[in-house]
Amino acid sequence: MSKHIPRYRHLDQKDRDRLQALRDVGTKQKEMARVLGVNPATISREIARNRRKYRKKKNVKNRHARYEAGVADHKAYVRRKYAKYQGMHIVENKDLKKYIVRKLKKHWGPDEIAGRMKRDQEPFFASKTAIYGWLRTVYGQRWCPYLYSKRYYPRKRTGKAKKRQLIPHRIGIERRPQGATNRTRYGHYEGDTMVSGKKTGSKAALSVISERKTKFIDARKISNMKPRSHSIAVREMIGEKKTLTMTYDNGIENTTHEELPVPAFFCDPYSSWQKGGVENGIRMIRRFIPKGVDINRYSDDDVKRIVDILNAKPRKSLNYQTSYEVMVEHNLFKNKKIPVGEIALEG
Repeated sequence: MSKHIPRYRHLDQKDRDRLQALRDVGTKQKEMARVLGVNPATISREIARNRRKYRKKKNVKNRHARYEAGVADHKAYVRRKYAKYQGMHIVENKDLKKYIVRKLKKHWGPDEIAGRMKRDQEPFFASKTAIYGWLRTVYGQRWCPYLYSKRYYPRKRTGKAKKRQLIPHRIGIERRPQGATNRTRYGHYEGDTMVSGKKTGSKAALSVISERKTKFIDARKISNMKPRSHSIAVREMIGEKKTLTMTYDNGIENTTHEELPVPAFFCDPYSSWQKGGVENGIRMIRRFIPKGVDINRYSDDDVKRIVDILNAKPRKSLNYQTSYEVMVEHNLFKNKKIPVGEIALEG
């Protein structure tokens, strides 16, 4: 019958105090593991990582260095602190997040929230540092106005490090109208950008939009990825069509979203699949403008011709109608002169 091997667990301050006492009297590693109820590898790893280290010039070998519980616990704390973004557990714990949001709406500060949480012995906890860190990300930014400072950005850093830019007044995709989410209404668009290859040194890009229900695609060539350039292109495109909402990712080119005539909603971080329509549209455009090329090589007429080809393709999801046909059928173009080239009219 095989021996039972204890599962791995993190050591706490009490464990480290006992470990120091056992090691000081010369107890063997296996016996220390048995007393603490952990795997012997846990003891070996704890001593190697968290014992007090000496400089070589003192001529003391580190493997014989004294293990001090206080030093070890502090080392473990620092490693844990910087191992992972500390605000992430707020996102993952729904009850904790609801508690923090409820108190922020009462205009409590992060320090007051953390202190009261600890005093009331809630089943969850987040330090004021973790709450501030969460508020400064796209996950918690929408609640920043409840702070007295109403800050949206992290503090400025010294040196050449770039200031992190976040989306002002960002509205999450979870607040998007139901008709946009389940594709039951026309007029809900997704937006994104398509850039030139890095090796070309070109700043030229395409602003691309896609209607969620009809799959209609439009694109405009822009000289650079600045928010203003992108915003102008998007306004021109949606100005020709009946538009209710826009869905973006969290790129800095979307920071001027408030200039749009319709509300903009933002995907969760690293969740491009939430705007899959425009992502698929860009993949189709890439058949004509491959990755790695300079978009400046293509004229505005070239871009328009590519868009017309795509909108004249029958789609299985549209019962083999084209996107252009569905747009016309439901009167989704604002102007009498429909912005489409000859290819789409040829059928």
